[in-house]
Amino acid sequence: MIGYVINRRNNVKTTARKREKRKLEKERAETLAELEHLREYLRRGEVDADAEEADPDLYEREKTLALIRALERKLESIEQALRLAEKGTYGICERCGEKIDPARLEALPHTTLCVKCKSQMERVARMGVRTGGR
Repeated sequence: MIGYVINRRNNVKTTARKREKRKLEKERAETLAELEHLREYLRRGEVDADAEEADPDLYEREKTLALIRALERKLESIEQALRLAEKGTYGICERCGEKIDPARLEALPHTTLCVKCKSQMERVARMGVRTGGR
């Protein structure tokens, strides 16, 4: 009976890991598709560098580049989360080692930090900006 319970728990964990991995892979595919769409948008709108000052679409291109950079960072986070899933440590905060709240993982499957650690890091970053990075 004990062996059955242990095997059942292992099966539940394995199923949960597979589900988490599928969700991350889906998010990666969606992010890659969005990146490709934005990059194609930029390729179609390439313009002479000398004409940038008079270009009315410059703001849109800069906004698109900012979105691309944000999506590239998101993609890096997804890749990191997939590596953690492979190691069996997905859902564990990289900073404090505590479990990440399932609701947080549901909202941000690629997160590698719990709310507390993420908040602390953001607070430190804001303080660094206010003090000029010192």
